[in-house]
Amino acid sequence: MIKIFTQNELLQYVYNELDENLKAQLEAALLRDHQLAEACAELLIAKATLEAVEKGPGKKTVNAILNYSRNLSLQLE
Repeated sequence: MIKIFTQNELLQYVYNELDENLKAQLEAALLRDHQLAEACAELLIAKATLEAVEKGPGKKTVNAILNYSRNLSLQLE
């Protein structure tokens, strides 16, 4: 019987959260099923793209907060 893998299982595989038995089944299926392999590749690319996004506030935002803080402390003096 051929197992049908869900999008959720593919995501678990991409994030290395799939149990070993299911992982082995999925890896075997990836070798046989071109469409499944393509869907998995797209998820891997999306994951890499998301991880590459800069996290945290931009320089402009940090400067605005620091300027606000400086102005506030001058007003309190």
